[in-house]
Amino acid sequence: MKNTFNVYFFLKTSGRKSNGQFPIYARVNINGKRADISTKRSTKIENWCRASGRLNSKTSNARSTNKYLDNVYAKILDAHKQLHMENGLITAQAVKSRYLGSDKKVTSLGDLIEYHSQYELPKLEKGTVKNYSATIKYLFRFIKNHFQGDDIKLQFIDYPFLVHFENYLRNCPPLRASQPLHHNGIMKHMERFQKFMNIATKFGYVRTNPFNLYELKFKPYESDFLELQELDRLKKLEIPEEGLRIVRDLFVFACYTGLAYIEVKLIKDKDIVVGVDGEDWINVRRKKTNTPVKVPLLKEAKRIIELYSIHPDIKNTSSLLPVYSNQKVNQYLKVIAQKAEIKKHLTFHVARHTFATTITLLNNVPLETVSKLLGHTKLSTTQRYARVVEKKISSDMNKLRGILNNAQSTTMVKATDYPHLKVIQ
Repeated sequence: MKNTFNVYFFLKTSGRKSNGQFPIYARVNINGKRADISTKRSTKIENWCRASGRLNSKTSNARSTNKYLDNVYAKILDAHKQLHMENGLITAQAVKSRYLGSDKKVTSLGDLIEYHSQYELPKLEKGTVKNYSATIKYLFRFIKNHFQGDDIKLQFIDYPFLVHFENYLRNCPPLRASQPLHHNGIMKHMERFQKFMNIATKFGYVRTNPFNLYELKFKPYESDFLELQELDRLKKLEIPEEGLRIVRDLFVFACYTGLAYIEVKLIKDKDIVVGVDGEDWINVRRKKTNTPVKVPLLKEAKRIIELYSIHPDIKNTSSLLPVYSNQKVNQYLKVIAQKAEIKKHLTFHVARHTFATTITLLNNVPLETVSKLLGHTKLSTTQRYARVVEKKISSDMNKLRGILNNAQSTTMVKATDYPHLKVIQ
């Protein structure tokens, strides 16, 4: 069936402006169905030639306006031609969408990132969004360096592209001199790049996902945790500066609750509930996974809550503790570590590892219980936090020695017990 297609310009008389002018519209007509497109231009009705669909030649700005309308007309024809070449459904609305660019097809990495920024980033937390920003910067730096261009078509992103990008990350200068790229950091960038390509695959923008052939290889990383004597030294440290003192107390609170920074920041009065044992418990949801977490409120954590119950920063709010920004907290922790003579890279996340290892595991709390207290959905995740350190191994082995010694002494055979037996040499 042959399609009928025409385009003409008209004045929208229902849209009269305060200056007496009327907006000029282009009308796309295909098989009796039409779609109107604003040209962003207007004129008085006496200056308009209805027969030609242009301004009267005697009008002062007729030449420039008519040239502009000719350009609009050519772009509409080109939009129609593109749809025809793609063998897509050709309608008046489809031509309008193609002209306006609202049906823009994702063909390049830049298009894909733009889609991700518009539809996926709003679902993520601010900290995660910041990480994607770094990955995008590295990707476009690589494209500039390797291909001498500002963007690349998705069809050219293949397995060698991934290998070259990984090698680039291993050798390029970091975005910040103070934050060099290590192996696991590089793998995180590759992981975020993989998520871009997963979207491209799902929507059919690429035929094959090059990451099907690529393996992300993270190296096991053991975060620092404080041993009991270090934690005691930190708690007893005299700190005259209020800001540092608050951060120290927040860190200690996390050491005895296992809460992450964002959970400590968001904890409210209503999150302290009476547990099954009649004692106070913390009842919150993990921000990262939205899983429920119920933690008995230990004496040290309760002391810190009471200490700040009348602090001016929380007096008129439902917050339990005064919490600075994550960046400021981690800056202060470096100063606190020096004051306490702790030779470890102290971040707020170290408190969570301290809770898992020093507070719970080394006090014989079962790993399954620790997993519940940390809000983990998989036991394997907890095993990375709660390492069986040498003290725990020593304690367990001493118990085993005692058991074996007792068993051996009760089962040892004595010659006097069996006088009729003779030892043959």
